[in-house]
Amino acid sequence: FTVRVVVVLLSLLGLAAGGKLLVVPVDGSHWLSMLEVLDSLRHRGHEVVVVAPEVSLYIKPSKNFVMKMYPVPFTQEEMDENLQGFTKDLFEGGFFLERVIRFYRRSKKTSALFLATCAHLLHNRELIRYLEDSKFDAILTDPFLPCGQIVAEHLSVPSLFFLQQMPCGLEYQATQCPNPPSYVPRVFTDHTDHMTFLQRVRNVLYDIPNFFLCDVVFQPYGKLASEFLRRDVTVPDLLRQASIWLMKIDFVLQYPKPLMPNMVLVSGVNCASKKLSQ
Repeated sequence: FTVRVVVVLLSLLGLAAGGKLLVVPVDGSHWLSMLEVLDSLRHRGHEVVVVAPEVSLYIKPSKNFVMKMYPVPFTQEEMDENLQGFTKDLFEGGFFLERVIRFYRRSKKTSALFLATCAHLLHNRELIRYLEDSKFDAILTDPFLPCGQIVAEHLSVPSLFFLQQMPCGLEYQATQCPNPPSYVPRVFTDHTDHMTFLQRVRNVLYDIPNFFLCDVVFQPYGKLASEFLRRDVTVPDLLRQASIWLMKIDFVLQYPKPLMPNMVLVSGVNCASKKLSQ
């Protein structure tokens, strides 16, 4: 059912005929859930073009869409080692400050790799010229890395975001959605939406590292976007331009929290083909 909802929303791109959709994905589990939607769109007559780096974990060519690949300055081994280290650091225990420092160092290293991937896409003149000439109706992208939105701004086409959540709650900042620490739990706190006073204080303290962690990851994208678009722009400025946020969450497995009108819950889309046992 969830896949059908997403496909209906995306199918509005072309009511009389199949639309032309550009996809700028994020690798890993982000891509695996998006792939389910792309297969359905292709079967409904929409033309899907996926832009991806030559080195990736899961993004591979398919008969259901056109794949446009571009070179990147690192090997498959380097990427695998970096992402495995990131996963290990993310879930390894320890004191809060220790986890923050460890996550800061790993984020700096991993974000440099992904930033290089984005830069090589934007500076690939032949590929960008192809995208300009293709006259897409919209872009579907995961804003976890804002490279797709930079392309959307350059091509002046509507963008649709497909995501679970953004680091540091950037989806709230971009959509001006309320995100009070007295009500919405922060990452790593294990709180629910019903908190005691001390838990709310702890919630505020957990929010503090976001101010510098997100700068490390996202500030370079703002600089890259400003150079490419030839105007001053920040990452929240880019994210603010999205037409629809397709959120892979719901109020069954996650806690209740405020949403804006263009934030649509589509949880379970990556489990659409799975049959649950008794």
